[in-house]
Amino acid sequence: MIPGWIGFTVSAALFQCWRTAQQQKLRGQLSVNAAGVVRYLYGVPVGLLILGLYAAIFGGALPPLTWPVLALCAIGGFGQILGTNLLIMAFGHRNFAVGTAYSKTEAMQAAIVATLLLDEHLSLFSWLGIAVGVGGVLYLSLAGRGTSPAELLRGVTQPAALCGIGAGFCFGVTGVLIKMANQAMPGSDLIFKALLILVITNALQTLMQGSYLAWKEPTQFRAVFATWRDSAQVGALSALGSACWFSAFALAPVALVRAVGQVEILFTLVFSRFYLREKAKRADVVGALVVVSGVVLVLWGSR
Repeated sequence: MIPGWIGFTVSAALFQCWRTAQQQKLRGQLSVNAAGVVRYLYGVPVGLLILGLYAAIFGGALPPLTWPVLALCAIGGFGQILGTNLLIMAFGHRNFAVGTAYSKTEAMQAAIVATLLLDEHLSLFSWLGIAVGVGGVLYLSLAGRGTSPAELLRGVTQPAALCGIGAGFCFGVTGVLIKMANQAMPGSDLIFKALLILVITNALQTLMQGSYLAWKEPTQFRAVFATWRDSAQVGALSALGSACWFSAFALAPVALVRAVGQVEILFTLVFSRFYLREKAKRADVVGALVVVSGVVLVLWGSR
């Protein structure tokens, strides 16, 4: 039987890919910050619905919310906001390929942070799988863009690269902090706690980024509600994806979850091929096989 965390991780990657596709509809209607707010604002009611359904089926009582848990949710939520903005900033710099590629080091950075903060120890096969998977994702990110490994190394101090590395670091740290919040929250039902943490985190993210948007971009703040039909879909998919991510973090080491989550790029290729009718390049096939090999090694090492 497939372990639950693998099912949650693959589902999370699928929902994230789907959400990204849906979010493309909002690119011409909302600013960067407004597009971020819709993920959290419209995600809160969906998260509450998921939490309610889980409690109705499996039971569960609300545990006391302590300041450490709320602080971890707030810092983790802010890390996700910051990581998203850094990634978009990386896209805005001239060397798009370098910024994107460096952001894909998230799995490796998450493994290092989890080792330091959570004392998570991985097998040699898992570390090798993470490295292979990151290599495959880097290859896919750079394929056809004329950026060699030497150029990538020389460009490590470029603004795009720094923003990309920063984005990957923020996303990696966010996963670790969310797991720490789950561990700090009273109760034995890890999934119930993960769903509750999702609702708390999304509510805090709405407050943080929503307040900033209302202050700095009042026109965009109103647009968040004017575009509710498309925005609600993005929020719902974001909540579903985060519910799966948070549940996977609760059940398995963060590094393994992030490593297996790299299958998202495979879903992106499938979406491109069968929905957008784009032909797959040889480099895409090679990169996809490398990513799959990395995931297999991770799973082999986690047995």
